[in-house]
Amino acid sequence: MKAIITFIIVFAILVIVHEAGHLFFAKRAGILVREFAIGMGPKLFYHRDKSGTAYTIRLLPIGGHVRMAGWADKMAEINPGMQLTLLLDENKVVKKINLSHKVVMESGLPFEVEKIDLEDKLFIQGFINGDEAKSVTYNVDHDALLVEEDGTEIRIAPKDVQMQSASVPDRILTNFAGPMNNFILGIFLFILLAFMQGGSPVANTNQIGSVQKNSLAQKVGLKAKDYIESVNDIKIANWNDLSATFRKHLDKTVTLKVKRGGKILSLKLPLKTRTYKNEKFGMIIGIGQPMDHSLVNGIILGGFKKAWLTSVGILKALASLLTGFSLDRLAGPVGIFQMSQRASQAGLMTIISLMAMLSMNLGFANLFPIPALDGGKIILNVIEGIRGKPISHEKEGMITLAGVVFMLLLMIAVTWNDIASFFRK
Repeated sequence: MKAIITFIIVFAILVIVHEAGHLFFAKRAGILVREFAIGMGPKLFYHRDKSGTAYTIRLLPIGGHVRMAGWADKMAEINPGMQLTLLLDENKVVKKINLSHKVVMESGLPFEVEKIDLEDKLFIQGFINGDEAKSVTYNVDHDALLVEEDGTEIRIAPKDVQMQSASVPDRILTNFAGPMNNFILGIFLFILLAFMQGGSPVANTNQIGSVQKNSLAQKVGLKAKDYIESVNDIKIANWNDLSATFRKHLDKTVTLKVKRGGKILSLKLPLKTRTYKNEKFGMIIGIGQPMDHSLVNGIILGGFKKAWLTSVGILKALASLLTGFSLDRLAGPVGIFQMSQRASQAGLMTIISLMAMLSMNLGFANLFPIPALDGGKIILNVIEGIRGKPISHEKEGMITLAGVVFMLLLMIAVTWNDIASFFRK
């Protein structure tokens, strides 16, 4: 249960922060945001604000979306012959159109549609109570509401508030805002982590800052403030050297030359490994780096430095996928749940560290030039800016559909691989 709660909280925060970026910049650009949804599936919670945005929480705590008005938004179709209910104001202007059988408008007017235009001329023409003897036409308010079949109230979307009516720079910024928010969240969490740790780890030294109680390091005799001079006679100048040398001697017992108060000690350290997704990882030894406790260098700059190093590592990992693709290097919801499970057992700081890493990963992953992702949308925006005219709806729809199919197949493959890896353990 603890792992499930951790997974839901971590995933929800990442999604909310990402989608909030799209929401803010879409509204700033004058784009109508019909829905801000957290999760997938049936609605559990619904609230609509004054601007017409519906905020929903859905049953499955995976993913989310910002539904922006535009040709790509699949609004309920209203066709000739359709029966619906209209709500008129005192001037006979339509304020609400009800398509749902679940919602009853007591003062509503039963109406059969003959013609309708909710984008340009904003009118609806048809027959009251199905009386085909007399056709009537009503103007539709620019901000009129539409009650969809599931009972969700959304605003209609005249062309001036649709996504494609915004400028190209505004659309690029709106699409980039989600990943940007993930980067900002990652930096904030790394700074928070540095505050909680009391500073930032110092890497350019071979000194041990701390030794965990009852750890392997303590058992073999290592102490805080020791200097590790060499590992199997390989000189150690800093923590990067130490980590690299340990990785080269996995499943072996190494000899450490340790300087302590002017004396040189020789200690034996077994480097046993554990395996995850067919990759070997060294066991937790229990030593920590010295900490820089200054506010600016140790905490604030330390948080930015950690975010930068994480970004470099992610980019290197993404580059390696291009030369040697493997599903074992990717993680879907199942893999993230497994990571959340381990983090929940290790404590709050590990959970925050995991969330920061996932946030940075999510930011970069969404910038991939795949049409279904933010990066693909940005590429299409740039092409439109260069051409001076938009790509046709049909072509963009086909490109986006191909991206959706690719992402769906990839997610299925990654999830299957995560499940298989879980049972292989």
